[in-house]
Amino acid sequence: MFQQLIATAPTWINLPLRIALGLVFIGHGAQKVFGIWGGKGLNEFIAGTPPLGLRPAWLWMGAAAFAELIGGVLVLVGFLTRLGALMIVPVMLVAIFGVSWGGFFLPKGFEYALVLLCIAFALVFAGGGRLSVDEKLMHSRGRRRR
Repeated sequence: MFQQLIATAPTWINLPLRIALGLVFIGHGAQKVFGIWGGKGLNEFIAGTPPLGLRPAWLWMGAAAFAELIGGVLVLVGFLTRLGALMIVPVMLVAIFGVSWGGFFLPKGFEYALVLLCIAFALVFAGGGRLSVDEKLMHSRGRRRR
């Protein structure tokens, strides 16, 4: 199971996708969790109104905040890339259908969330690629000394 989770092709295409997605979600997650870069911080964020009427609000809002932060870190460094990207997918689905639905173009549309969702799906399917911890682990597990 772990081997399938870290499996990745030796391709460079995943690197710019990982960097972009990872930085965006580390930034947004840090705003929500730590209150930096103009963010509210965790206590204020989890007290907000959740999209789609999800209850209990604090649980779903907290899960989204930590999924963004942790998922972003995992994707950026390429460690358990598929898991990190998979953490981002439901956050973006809720962002599209619960926050931005009603128009396509920004500032009130879902185009940006759709792009992030598609990048996350690409990494779920493809893994970390080159310069990822997954790639290093994948190759080191096959060369263990006995």
